[in-house]
Amino acid sequence: MDPLAVTRRHFLKNSTLGLGALGLGSLEAPLSLNSGGIHSFAPKAKRVIYLFQSGGPAAQDLFDNKPLLREKHGQPLPDFVRRGQRLTGMSANQAELPLAGSAFNFIKAGKCGMELSEVMPETAKIADELCLVRSMWTEAINHDPAITFFQTGSQIAGRPCLGAWVSYGLGSMNENLPSFVVLVTANQGDQPLYSRLWGSGFLDARFQGTQFRAGKNPVLYLTNPEGVSNQSRRALLDTLGQLSKLQTQATLDPAIESRMAQYELAYRMQTSVPEVTDTSTEPDETFQLYGEDARKPGTFAANCLLARRLAEKGVRFIQLYHQGWDHHGGLPGAMRGQAKLTDKASAALVLDLKRRGMLDDTLVIWGGEFGRTSYSQGKLAKNDYGRDHHPRSFSLWMAGGGVKPGFTYGRTDDYGYNIADAQGNPITPSKDHFTPGVVHVHDLQATILHLLGFDHTRLSYRYQGRDFRLTDVHGHVVKDLLA
Repeated sequence: MDPLAVTRRHFLKNSTLGLGALGLGSLEAPLSLNSGGIHSFAPKAKRVIYLFQSGGPAAQDLFDNKPLLREKHGQPLPDFVRRGQRLTGMSANQAELPLAGSAFNFIKAGKCGMELSEVMPETAKIADELCLVRSMWTEAINHDPAITFFQTGSQIAGRPCLGAWVSYGLGSMNENLPSFVVLVTANQGDQPLYSRLWGSGFLDARFQGTQFRAGKNPVLYLTNPEGVSNQSRRALLDTLGQLSKLQTQATLDPAIESRMAQYELAYRMQTSVPEVTDTSTEPDETFQLYGEDARKPGTFAANCLLARRLAEKGVRFIQLYHQGWDHHGGLPGAMRGQAKLTDKASAALVLDLKRRGMLDDTLVIWGGEFGRTSYSQGKLAKNDYGRDHHPRSFSLWMAGGGVKPGFTYGRTDDYGYNIADAQGNPITPSKDHFTPGVVHVHDLQATILHLLGFDHTRLSYRYQGRDFRLTDVHGHVVKDLLA
């Protein structure tokens, strides 16, 4: 070996007493929780299904009943409520900001009495399984940085996403499928989504999400081209593996081994992917549960059903994206449409996991990147209004995976504009310290990692001389949410 070509990786590998090999293992291999927690506590969840509702669903119309808004419908937002908080450029020039009461009634659902909108009747049926957070807050006021922040812990693109961190930390439970799969509702439109949202950033490319698409070929370029048999593909990979081994010895580039691992996984997926995506074997009762849309590949309902099948097969992190919640105008009609697409299937997924004995160790998350304003953007009518972006307070629900069922956490003021304390007084939270009843994006991320068995401050990766983590230098585990 050329001594000038020896890298830190080679030095560690060849160090005496095996210490170098241990160090190398920590650099190359995912961590494992198969035998219990790696950070001094056992995980409560083995996997995550994240139903991301892109666009920002309005909590005032879904999860956070505000009778005062109906009472003061059309009256201007008081200055003492706004408290000088910034607005987007879409409503900053309005002569006034008229309050908009919800067009929907709320019902008390389940034994827990959770108040939920009539527009989500199926979700109401699983109220006793839900852990509803009404006091989420974020820092970003526009879609792209807000979604990026939720997915990667930074408003600036380029960091590893939540699913990549989980894949890096836990590895796979099925060597024939990716540990991280992404499903996007087909033909939905609205605010754009980018593949970097499920990217691995500076982590190894093995940990990025693999998008499954609707149609004959769920994974692009997975099937053999015409005239290429499985035998010839196997021979090609074997030869390529030999050449890659020689290249690795010459260049010491770890990306070569990673690339070969992905090629081999793709080969195994040629059999496993068609099997897991074929829902024709599901009984009619399953489609009755999820809705008839579940028979149409690419719909949100079909993706929810596929998420359950992927979870059964051992996929660690399953990320669904559903667009269409950006309701700047015509909200009542648009929200009824969105509820029709998502309500039944979201509830069905929770019920399906529970009846299969999987809900206890599967964390299901439902929510968007921020909330909506309590005032109407643009023209306000008696039964029609829109809502602008609002990062200061919004709602999100979780189920299973170690969170408290039938539980509501946090509150907003009577106007639904600010997070409030237990007495209903508006407060200004800070991500630098934990405030009971308040959940910042980094707090949510820290809590998700905790449920998976991680201390979020220790799940880190050194890059360009700095230790990076999903929660940056912030985040607190919200223990009140834990069962």
